[in-house]
Amino acid sequence: MSHIEMPTRRRCAALAALLGATLALPARAEEPRGFLETVKKHATLSSTVPDDGDQNPYAVVVAPVSAGRITKGDVLVDNFNDLSNLQGRGTTIIAYSPATGQTRLVAKLARDAGSCPGGIGLTTAMTMLTTGWIIVGSTPSTDGTTRTRGDGCLLVLDPDGNIVESWSGGQINGPWGNMAVIDNGATAALFVSMVGFDLPGPQVRDPVTGYPVTLHKATVLRIDLDIPAGRPPVVRARTVVGDGFAHRADRGDFLIGPTGLAIAPDGVLYVSDALGNRIVAIADAATRTDSAGTGLEVTRDGLLSKPLSLMWLPNGHLLTCNGWNGQVVEIDPVARRQIYAQWIDTNQAQSPPGNGDLFGMAMRPDGRAFYYVTDDMNMLMEAR
Repeated sequence: MSHIEMPTRRRCAALAALLGATLALPARAEEPRGFLETVKKHATLSSTVPDDGDQNPYAVVVAPVSAGRITKGDVLVDNFNDLSNLQGRGTTIIAYSPATGQTRLVAKLARDAGSCPGGIGLTTAMTMLTTGWIIVGSTPSTDGTTRTRGDGCLLVLDPDGNIVESWSGGQINGPWGNMAVIDNGATAALFVSMVGFDLPGPQVRDPVTGYPVTLHKATVLRIDLDIPAGRPPVVRARTVVGDGFAHRADRGDFLIGPTGLAIAPDGVLYVSDALGNRIVAIADAATRTDSAGTGLEVTRDGLLSKPLSLMWLPNGHLLTCNGWNGQVVEIDPVARRQIYAQWIDTNQAQSPPGNGDLFGMAMRPDGRAFYYVTDDMNMLMEAR
């Protein structure tokens, strides 16, 4: 978890009182109301810790189909940390059933499985395709820091949790943020941020800032897939559609870089640039054959505080979660305007409350609520 400047006790108390409350930037009375204004309750659904003690839940994915051990509508969550709370060493995926309220293990992977450079440490880069295949990123470590980080890979699992393929090398290095996906059944396109290129350990410091050295080598990679009937996906092409994003090692967060990805129907890809404290847009991401660099800035600062995951809301807005406090922020990407923020984690053990607790999110299929995870308690939550 990260730490920033300590607020006063009075400010902490005020922030804690905001759980379930909605904050808004100034807006005209005639402007439409946002999704977050309808969210009134936050329910605890399940622990995300399996029997082996893995913790630090990262990815949240709603299963689009029933296959193998998974039922359509199950909420899949993976873990980035092991029993000793070392980052980059989590190997498990669990599934929560909204229908039964039960949680079960989907996958427990051997750390040396799948020919993944450096081993297994599952990240927020996870999806399940409509053909039943699960694809999940690994950015591993042996000591819980980027000092011993491996290049990692993308793993293809069957719906029973078995590794059937791994993709590594070339443009794949440190698969990190939540995936954006275009799934057409027989074909698919995955968008994944890659944050590992040349990244040193947190002990390598910038002499001016005192922080771990910041590089600008993180990318967004599009992976085009062919999916033969009854067989695992095959990579048809890899295309870097964005590059030059800032990334750095961090003792509390393992690393910081572009994390959230969300693809619009018109092919625009939205990216949360965590170190830039902004959201950017990459035009023609679904079809382009070159890189758009860091894209076009949509919004920055304001209610944002290290934006992480991105997802679409039913009203066409984006929702991102903050890494440096316990808020989620609603954004109108067309108007390029931040609309609301809501406190969904006010744990005062962190400063500000909820700092470092939020990671993955996913919309409930009916569009009336969303799932999220909290690192402080290793819990799957529902906001409705």
